[in-house]
Amino acid sequence: MATQFTEKENPNWKRPFFTIWFGQVFSLLGSQIVQFAVIWYLTKETGSATVLATATLVAMLPPVLLGPFIGSLVDRGNRRCIIILADAGIAAATIVLAALFALGIVEVWHIYLLLILRALGGAFHSPAFGASTSLMVPTEQLTRLQGINQTVHGGLNIISAPLGAVFLEFMTMQTILAIDVVTAAVAITTVLFVAIPQPERKKRESDGKENTYWEDFREGFTYVLSWRGLLIVMLMATAINFLLVPASALTPLLVSDYFGGGPIELGWFEAIFSGGVIGGGILLGVWGGFKRRIATVMFGLIGLGTGMAIVGWVSPDGFNLALAGMLLAGIMAPITNGSLGAIFQASVDPAMQGRVFTLIGSLASGMAPIGLIFAGPLADRVGIQAWYLVGGVVCALMGLWGFSNRNLMAIEEGRGRPAAEEVLTE
Repeated sequence: MATQFTEKENPNWKRPFFTIWFGQVFSLLGSQIVQFAVIWYLTKETGSATVLATATLVAMLPPVLLGPFIGSLVDRGNRRCIIILADAGIAAATIVLAALFALGIVEVWHIYLLLILRALGGAFHSPAFGASTSLMVPTEQLTRLQGINQTVHGGLNIISAPLGAVFLEFMTMQTILAIDVVTAAVAITTVLFVAIPQPERKKRESDGKENTYWEDFREGFTYVLSWRGLLIVMLMATAINFLLVPASALTPLLVSDYFGGGPIELGWFEAIFSGGVIGGGILLGVWGGFKRRIATVMFGLIGLGTGMAIVGWVSPDGFNLALAGMLLAGIMAPITNGSLGAIFQASVDPAMQGRVFTLIGSLASGMAPIGLIFAGPLADRVGIQAWYLVGGVVCALMGLWGFSNRNLMAIEEGRGRPAAEEVLTE
């Protein structure tokens, strides 16, 4: 069974890991192109905001509702097989939808079902690959890798939409869907030829047996709740999603109603932020962050909040200053998220990572729609920019407060972290 390691202990880690990594990136590009094409198809064919909102909701629900249950399965199962089956399942669902398009009998509910299945596959794939990464990459390189990941994701977000638009002009929907199947096949092939390490499964001291599924499920909650530093991080991630996801959703109205802009200005707003994400990811990948990763997280959170607050603070004729705020927020987003991801991968027991990742992801993602419920009425009453200002200020204050919290700042040293044996015997 594998354990975490340093680069000195295994200097030959790059080839096997990046073989899989490149396959996954290639598959992600195909998935994003298809996602764009499917959403645009719904937009063109129905013209219904309700249909688009429903499509977003059905894609969000599986990881939010099922995440903690899936996490236990990931930690109990063979992560290599889970990655392969998740990719294969998504590809199979896409093949069925492509056939329906080819036959000319596709319905909106068919697309909803595809989005649900894709989200379900992603809910298995993401924690399995994330947890495997911590056993394939040296602990001191995890932050830089997260910076690379943030850069790649930012770049894919920029190029996938125009690629999808070009493909829609010259290809049928079934052909575009086939692209996702091909990229998934490439990702599966790379995994087949590389061994993915498994963490050691702990056994109860009382009888020497492994936990049942439901004992594993409960153990995940106990692990998080009994580790105060990790619990604080989870609550902070939840608060950030509650505050900042609605701001992103309200951006078109902010540009049009507050700044009096149009599609060009909206395009600049989004492009500046995406460019910042790429720049921040490159910076993190080269720099690697402060020696204490949690300090990098708090630094990034302060900068992210400051950037968002600037957008909400400027006057309607301060569009250029708002762009500067979005650039700052874009740069700081990967510095915050990438460093936080590296902390989870380096500090959480590898045998618990599937459960911890999905539990944090479910709670944080579940806050996004709740935030939208509150953000809409507030924006109607006091203005859209108020949500940016309040959300940004609160995030910056959380970052400042974090530096003073001993449990949070000691999370990498494992202060308060329960040993797996302790959790098993509770």
